[in-house]
Amino acid sequence: MAKIITIIESALFLLIAIAPFAIAAGHDYGQALSNSILFFEAQRSGYLPSNQRVNWRGNSGLLDGKASGVDLVGGYYDAGDNVKFGLPMAFTVTMLSWSILEYGSQMASSGELGHAMNAVKWGTDYLIKAHPQPNVLYGEVGDGNTDHYCWQRPEDMTTSRSAYRIDVNNPGSDLAGETAAAMAAASVVFGRSNPAYSRELLTHAHQLFDFADKYRGKYDSSISVAQKYYRSVSGYADELLWAAAWLYKATNDQYYLNYLGENGDALGGTGWAMTEFGWDVKYAGVQTLVAMFLMGGKVGGRSLVFEKYQEKAEMFMCSCMGKGNQNVQKTPGGLIFRQRWNNLQFVTSASFILTVYSDHLTSARKELQCSSGSVAPSELLAFAKSQVDYILGDNPRATSYMVGYGNHFPQQVHHRGSSIVSIKVNPSFVSCRGGYATWFSRKASDPNLLTGAIVGGPDAYDNFADQRDNYEQTEPATYNNAPLVGILARLNVGHAANNQFLPGNFWHVFIHLKCHLYLSVFIKTLFYFSTPITINQKATASWVSNGKTYYRYSAILTNKSGKTIKNFNLTISKLYGSFWGLTKTATGSYEFPKWVSSLPADKSIEFVYIQSAPFADISVSSYTLA
Repeated sequence: MAKIITIIESALFLLIAIAPFAIAAGHDYGQALSNSILFFEAQRSGYLPSNQRVNWRGNSGLLDGKASGVDLVGGYYDAGDNVKFGLPMAFTVTMLSWSILEYGSQMASSGELGHAMNAVKWGTDYLIKAHPQPNVLYGEVGDGNTDHYCWQRPEDMTTSRSAYRIDVNNPGSDLAGETAAAMAAASVVFGRSNPAYSRELLTHAHQLFDFADKYRGKYDSSISVAQKYYRSVSGYADELLWAAAWLYKATNDQYYLNYLGENGDALGGTGWAMTEFGWDVKYAGVQTLVAMFLMGGKVGGRSLVFEKYQEKAEMFMCSCMGKGNQNVQKTPGGLIFRQRWNNLQFVTSASFILTVYSDHLTSARKELQCSSGSVAPSELLAFAKSQVDYILGDNPRATSYMVGYGNHFPQQVHHRGSSIVSIKVNPSFVSCRGGYATWFSRKASDPNLLTGAIVGGPDAYDNFADQRDNYEQTEPATYNNAPLVGILARLNVGHAANNQFLPGNFWHVFIHLKCHLYLSVFIKTLFYFSTPITINQKATASWVSNGKTYYRYSAILTNKSGKTIKNFNLTISKLYGSFWGLTKTATGSYEFPKWVSSLPADKSIEFVYIQSAPFADISVSSYTLA
């Protein structure tokens, strides 16, 4: 007996010693990073380059802009349609650039920096074309109304490719401001590798900012066809500040810092405390940038006004952490929830800000001050990590919301290109309405894998329907992925970046559970080492609801037999809450989920359960080796 206790104590010591690293390595962030960047190649419009890696795509939109006497070939389709919307495209470029500026070295160590920079340049090459004169900017190619009437591959488009622009008589300060921000941010990205291109981008950024500031107005009043799809609800004040902040970061020109100081009150930068950040509402982003300027000692004698920016930035972060006066809503599984339609865009953007700010707080040796108390930088990072882990599969449904990542991910993505057979496989023309009849209504997996796409995600109760017509949940977007690129690069290097420790929620859960419960788990783990199937459980999140603490547990079953396992059954006791990723039989045992018929050698499956109790007891009751 004493020998058994010694083994258990050794196992406990080993867990405590390696737990931070084991938990941080729970997902392959490097693979997810590669996937998330690859998605942008699937969204390309125009002539595809020779090094195009998404081979099922072909050239498209080759006459864009011709009817207006301008070359608008290139750029990105925003989501699952074939329209090029300027506002979200520019925001995508800004966030991709910000990701590189913060975590470019981490991307380089993963071999992805070149791909990320190519993704930025594909966007900026188009934005340069869209800005042919200082006070002219094309903000949309295609018409959402006619486009949504058709279901066609980009290569087959028969819909309108009209080009819509803003100018001095039809202003659009939000569109011009965001595009200025994108150009300025990208100019820093290419400052060393391509200085001539960097200077060209900066020239456009200066001109666009002046245009936006001098001729003020909402872009969707000038480009009315955008109102139904990308309406500028927040107006243009946030984009003016956003552009000024990025121009200051790119140039260190005091004019832009003074602009931020002098216009912070009038344009809402010092007044608005937001609970969202995205392609429409930029306040949290600009406030975070200014707070970083302040921490970096770059604001001179105007510290009081910039401290107001920082106060609002930190209110946003406190609200995400659930430690503010007005906190963001979260699902029972712990995901930030803003709206049913493409909610994950807000999750990735908020998580990026939290990640970046946590690193800057660490460098400044400071903590976040919330109404409920101080928050360590590592807590910010841990929360951002929990959101990313949720997206990658640590959620109540055990579903990855990144297409192509994990064992279970969306198969019927609301995306014209991925849902219709590749033109390279079958060049037969797909008509406007014929695409709906043949491909949209098809109850089968997409013929083309849209690798890396982040779909809209689950609802407020962690529910998700993998159906092509469920566009609110299954449609991806470029601006979902852009912030995620930076976070994944950061998480991929784990605790090494900025010497921060990535604890997830493990220790928070650990202190709430009694040691003898862990002993039980480890005794079982030791036993499993002698069986062909290993079972590893971990607590991935916790939260309090109605005074009770709930835990989200992940159980990963791995086949170590060297052969394929079939007819698999588990016995589970002390399971009191909901579970996802297994099928319960009539006899009360548990078997493979419906989408898994067998488990090959060295492969794993994961299931998730939520309850207010400690770990469930899991054991293998039967299986056969093929």
